[in-house]
Amino acid sequence: MKKVAILYSELAEYSLACFKALTDKNVSLLLIHWPINPEAPFKFDLSFCQSYSKDSLDKQELVNLVTKFSPDLILTSGWMDKEYVGICKKYFGKIPTVLTLDNHWTGSIKQRIACAISPFTLLRTFSNAFVPSMVQVNYALKLGFHADQIQTGFYCADTDKFSKYYHIIQSERKSMPKRFLYVGRYVEHKGIFDLWQAFERFRVENPDWELWCVGTGDQFDQRMESNGIKHFGFVQPSDLMPIMSQCSIYILPSHFEPWGVSAHEMAVAGFPMILSDAIGSKEAFLRNGKNGFEFKSGSVEQLIERMQHMANLESEVMVEMTSNSVKLGLSNTPNLWVQRLLNFLPGQ
Repeated sequence: MKKVAILYSELAEYSLACFKALTDKNVSLLLIHWPINPEAPFKFDLSFCQSYSKDSLDKQELVNLVTKFSPDLILTSGWMDKEYVGICKKYFGKIPTVLTLDNHWTGSIKQRIACAISPFTLLRTFSNAFVPSMVQVNYALKLGFHADQIQTGFYCADTDKFSKYYHIIQSERKSMPKRFLYVGRYVEHKGIFDLWQAFERFRVENPDWELWCVGTGDQFDQRMESNGIKHFGFVQPSDLMPIMSQCSIYILPSHFEPWGVSAHEMAVAGFPMILSDAIGSKEAFLRNGKNGFEFKSGSVEQLIERMQHMANLESEVMVEMTSNSVKLGLSNTPNLWVQRLLNFLPGQ
């Protein structure tokens, strides 16, 4: 039995779906993670593996846990946690030490410095990089990783769960509800204020449409209260499906989004989508005009236009968009994620 240690930052349900799929393939898993964010108090079932919250361990206990586990591979969330980096440095050259990376290459001074020092730091700590898509491959290459040391597909939705949602929703739905859906944090860079302003103006000509918003964050108290906008606050993942079933179009208006797993989730669930051009996952899960529309991040005018375009579509076109979203969404699954991770092991 192979052993994998995952040194992770903030847990999410979609990442756990991949970790669970790993144990389903007869892999023993040690999971160390950052404390649950009180802003999003998700209730996770971690019974499928040996898991510890990092705040319950001191530095030596953390090292001892990994040493006793004796992993065949270590997967680590970025390079921001110095204790995680220290462990990877200890194992570098002995087993695969895999860096996860979701940043796009922007050419910033900070990124250029990272590239300059990478031969003396990252490349002496991490043997491989696991990234979401080709957008991040570019940065990994600039950091000095070779193409054969990089795998794509790091972020992945719980496709079984959202496929189930798709079939339930389709079996119960008689017509497409006139409701847009947003699921995400209430923080400014998510473009929520653009979304609310755009919807308020859109609704003047379309009074029968609504916008349902799920999530919380530091801007929740600043949310727009307006006719047609409904705020649900924080919702446990298990309670999301009844809300999804009453909506028909997903909107993610972020100003900055290295990936955006929610677009993958909603694609698998059969949602046509309106995504800003700042969302990394649009590369994989949006085909303009086929299953939704892209708009310029920060442009309220373009967002209104895309909303109007969607509202004017014939039901047959919306059904086709739904089907196209599902096909795109199933291009990555937790089982494929496992295959890609285990490809880092020698002889695979």
